[in-house]
Amino acid sequence: MNKRWIALTAVAVGSLLLTACGSSGGNSSSSASSSSSAAAGGTQVGVILPDTESSARWENNDRPYLTTAFQAANVKADIQNAQGSVAKFGTLCDGMINAGVKVLMTTNLDSASGAACLKKAQAQGIKTIDYDRLTLGGKADYYVSFDNVAVGTAIGKGLVKCLTDDGVKNASVVELNGSPTDNNATLFKQGYHKEITDAGYKVLTSQAVPDWNNTKAGTIFEQIFTQYGDKIQGVASANDGLAGAVNSVLSRNKLAGKVPITGQDATDEGLQRVLLGTQCVTVYKSIKLESGKAAALAISLVKGDTSGAESQATGSVDDTQLKTQVKSVLLTPVGIYPNNVKDVVADGFTTAAKLCTTSALKTACTKYGVS
Repeated sequence: MNKRWIALTAVAVGSLLLTACGSSGGNSSSSASSSSSAAAGGTQVGVILPDTESSARWENNDRPYLTTAFQAANVKADIQNAQGSVAKFGTLCDGMINAGVKVLMTTNLDSASGAACLKKAQAQGIKTIDYDRLTLGGKADYYVSFDNVAVGTAIGKGLVKCLTDDGVKNASVVELNGSPTDNNATLFKQGYHKEITDAGYKVLTSQAVPDWNNTKAGTIFEQIFTQYGDKIQGVASANDGLAGAVNSVLSRNKLAGKVPITGQDATDEGLQRVLLGTQCVTVYKSIKLESGKAAALAISLVKGDTSGAESQATGSVDDTQLKTQVKSVLLTPVGIYPNNVKDVVADGFTTAAKLCTTSALKTACTKYGVS
């Protein structure tokens, strides 16, 4: 099944963008252009990424994949990063609108500020795409992401699997959720909470981490651990960054690897913990595939190919605020355990050289065929 998934991913990406596996771009201060130069250069697509703190993916993966895709199609794009600032997000939005972009693709920091940006763009006849995160109340023309309830389900299934494999029954677990302003975090929790409760587990506490901030996550989990201690038999943490914070607390208390924890994003650190047995599961979302789908949709819109865009958006998601459906491109996530870490490497998302960096990791890589 894993081989079939890798093959399908490769075919899908290749059919969309033959050069999507390339890499270009850089950090937000040096790549893309300012609003004034964007206007002068005839920028066609504006992209606003959210930050560099919640996940390394935005600059390390999304930016270069999107850059390569737009360059391959000879479409001029201005890709910027809001660096976690709502004010900067708004400034970038205004600048791109003033520059006359035809398509605006955004990953919001929160739905309120994201919707304000989208409404300004739509008032100017600009097509809008929600990328990775749905903007509630934003009325985006399209949404490109993974099925985020399915992401949460994979997290929950992973935790249940690891506890079951350890022979634990009637477990007591903690839910460490993502930012309360991120609709994705709500959907992730929906998925894993159902798996946890369906398994008959007790949720000791369920707490959100503001802005997906890993430092705050460490503080929050330290307080949870102080309260519950060895009653905690598993932790459903919503991404690899939060999992790292949880693992640090467990390590200080000599419990790393003894209490199953979860994550997502298949970061190098998360994959390394999976290989070493200090993280039960991570969830792989092929950013190469996601960015390729988003770029292909934006390129169709730039070229005025509305029917082509419509044919790509075969799904829909609920905007629970407006009680409407948003046309969507929804992709399928994959749970990653030690035995299929190699699939993430085979997909080109990371390399064995980045993962197998210590003697213990080299041993684990050999054991699980990571090369």
